[in-house]
Amino acid sequence: MKLQSKFNQRGVSLIGILFVGGVLVVAGVVGAQALPTFLEYQIILKATNKAALAGSAAEARANFDKAAQIDDIKSIRGKDLDVTKEGDKTVVKFAYNKEIHLAGPAYLLLKYAGSSK
Repeated sequence: MKLQSKFNQRGVSLIGILFVGGVLVVAGVVGAQALPTFLEYQIILKATNKAALAGSAAEARANFDKAAQIDDIKSIRGKDLDVTKEGDKTVVKFAYNKEIHLAGPAYLLLKYAGSSK
């Protein structure tokens, strides 16, 4: 019977498992904080598409504000929208930043921008 020496053993050490686990926990916490901002971005896109159906810039901003009140959009308001006419079509564009506090002086900055279809 052959005895295996300590050098022939393979596997992951306890320190390696703790390191990988720590990285996964940090990524999960940051992802859990970033997911609501992405979902709000999707709602804002939907609201801008509805607002683009309006005939004028004032109507588009008012329609967006109504949708923002219904969908609880807090990151952007109708006055922040860039409403232009391209031919006979109204185009609504927006851009905003969202900061997520990580720890101490560290923040994660997410930049969102989009326009109506």
